[in-house]
Amino acid sequence: MSDLLEVLSPVGDMERLYAALDFGADAVYLGGTCFGMRAASANFDADTLAQACRITHERGKKLYLTCNTLPRNFEIPQLEGFVKNATDAGVDALIVNDIGVFAMVRKYAPDMEIHVSTQAGIVNYATANEFYNMGAKRVVLARELSLEEIAEIRAKTPSDLEIECFVHGAMCVSFSGRCLLSQYLVNRDANRGECAQPCRWAYHLMEEKRTNEFYPVFEDDSGTYILNAKDMCLIEHLDKLAKAGVNSFKIEGRAKSSYYVSVITNAYRKAMDIYKTDPDNFKLPQWVKDEVFKVSHRAYCTGFFFGHPKQSQYYENGGYIREYDVVAVVEGYSNGRIYAQQRNKFNRGDELEILSPESEPIKLVAQHIYDEYGNEIDTANHATMKLSIASDLKPSKNSIIRMKK
Repeated sequence: MSDLLEVLSPVGDMERLYAALDFGADAVYLGGTCFGMRAASANFDADTLAQACRITHERGKKLYLTCNTLPRNFEIPQLEGFVKNATDAGVDALIVNDIGVFAMVRKYAPDMEIHVSTQAGIVNYATANEFYNMGAKRVVLARELSLEEIAEIRAKTPSDLEIECFVHGAMCVSFSGRCLLSQYLVNRDANRGECAQPCRWAYHLMEEKRTNEFYPVFEDDSGTYILNAKDMCLIEHLDKLAKAGVNSFKIEGRAKSSYYVSVITNAYRKAMDIYKTDPDNFKLPQWVKDEVFKVSHRAYCTGFFFGHPKQSQYYENGGYIREYDVVAVVEGYSNGRIYAQQRNKFNRGDELEILSPESEPIKLVAQHIYDEYGNEIDTANHATMKLSIASDLKPSKNSIIRMKK
């Protein structure tokens, strides 16, 4: 077992940064205002990046900044300032894809740790070794590798070259995210962080001379989602990944909600702690396995880790399965009441769940709800209203209160 077994969580804004840190991430990755593969996320400017680094380091965690788009000529002059801001902010590593960008980072910040992005498509030890010789500290392997291939890469690369793999979240039907569908169809370049996700759309066949007649690929009135990949979920296989030589276990989702970041980080944190306690007898309690189903998700699969993913496409629809809503976030506890801020409507008598960091969820029936003035109410139905719930439970600040839909 490697000394480094890192739970790496996605961050799209300051709220999600706190969520990742509160719920057990060892490290976080996020994007700046340019050169990142999630252009639609809130992202971080120079000031908020410095603030995020300070908050992360105060908790003894690490922060990695994405620099993994394929920049065009006109963007190259901006790179020196971007790297300088990253260095000044104190980021722990830059995640790089383009070989020219790699060289420029080495020039402008020779002491900066470089992680080679999954966009680089590393599928063999020769490529991993060459990036190591260039100065890479870590390689984020392509998602299309099996466990055996990862183990061989580990065996044939220097021990101080870290290996990172995606273990949870949305997958792309194209190789390592290198897709042109979005650019062709709606002029939004996936390789510049602007993907419109046309792989999630419904498609029909059309015969050339019958332009107003559409034919489903399958007999389904909603069309066919022939490009729509399932989500990846490896929470029950962390032991196999660790034994194959993976050092960093990466959760996808910089555009996902703070609730998603909290719940999935919490689940993988607990799973990793269980593995570390007894690596040879890795077995998860049912509640940990259940947690990954309590966020918005597509049907799950294990990707390419166990061979060709024959069942990796999800044909039913392009949307998400969502069975739980966040109804409030805990702000404190005093005198027999949980104080919280409302997120979604709930009523007196509803059965709720409280999820606290690194803990099993606890049931709570909302028998008595009070507004911020102490008046008992039947319904919490005003957005972001302050409220309290009578309870003997004493959840920590920022615990999540949710309800099954």
